[in-house]
Amino acid sequence: MLELEHRFRVVDVHARLNADAGGVQTRGRAISPDRLEREMHQAGVVRSVVFPGPRDGGSYLSANNAVARRSVDRPFLAFARINGPRDPGEKASSRLRNLTARRKDHHTSPADVEQYAYDDRFHGFKLDPVTDGLPDEETLDQLEDVGLPVLVHGGEGFSPAAAEEDLLSRSFPVVLAHFGGHPLDRELMTDAIDLLERNDECYLDTSYVRYRDLLERAVMEHPDRVLFGSGSPSSHPNVAVMEILTLDVPEDAMRKVFDKNARRVLADSLPGDF
Repeated sequence: MLELEHRFRVVDVHARLNADAGGVQTRGRAISPDRLEREMHQAGVVRSVVFPGPRDGGSYLSANNAVARRSVDRPFLAFARINGPRDPGEKASSRLRNLTARRKDHHTSPADVEQYAYDDRFHGFKLDPVTDGLPDEETLDQLEDVGLPVLVHGGEGFSPAAAEEDLLSRSFPVVLAHFGGHPLDRELMTDAIDLLERNDECYLDTSYVRYRDLLERAVMEHPDRVLFGSGSPSSHPNVAVMEILTLDVPEDAMRKVFDKNARRVLADSLPGDF
C-alpha cells in the first residue's frame, strides 16, 4: 500500500503483536514485527503501543516477555496483558460468583503488576475483561499504586457502565478501546462519550470506530480525551489514519488525537523529542 502523505506525527495506542510466545492465537490475523513496523511507517505512525493477542487460558507472562523482546530497537511501546479471576458480567449471577472468586496461579497478581511496572520494557497494561476476566481488588490496588495507563477492551460483555463501576473509580488512566462499543455498537459508543463528562481519567481510543458522526462529536466535545488507535493488524493503519484525516474537525484537535493526548497519557514513555 502507498505511504500516506500528511503533516502529522502519529502515536498509535492500539496494535496487537503476536510474538511467537508459545501460545495459541484464538482470533485475528497475525503479522510479523517487521511487517507491523513497515505498515506503521507507511501510515506515518512514529510510535505504537503493542500487546499480545488472547490465549486459551494460562499466564500471559511468556507472551508479554516475547512482545517486549520484539519491541527492542523498534518504535514499539510494550503493554503487559493482564487477567484476573472475576467475571465482568453485570448480571446478579456474575456478582454472586465474584464474591467467592479467588486468584489462581495463572492470574495476574499484585507482584506481577509491580514487576511489570518497574521493568523499563513495559509502559502500561492491556485488559480484555470478557476474554481474560477482571483482576481482583488487591491487583487493582497495585495498578493504582503504579499509576501506569490501562488499555481496556470495551464493548459487548464489558460496557462503558461496567468500566465506570469496576475501573473508573481508580486513579490510573483508563483508555477505553473502540469507544467502548466493540463491535460497532453505536449506543455503547455514545455511552462512552458521555463517560468523559464525569470521569477525568477516562480516555477513548479510535480503533475500529467507523461512525464519523461519533468520532467528530467526541473530538469536538472532548479534544483532550480521544487517542488514535489503529486496531492493527486487523485494520491497516493507513485506513485508520485516513478515517481521522477526513473528519471535519480543526487541525489542532486532530493533532491532539494523533499525538498530544497520547503524550499526556503515556508521560515519560514518550519523550518530547522522539
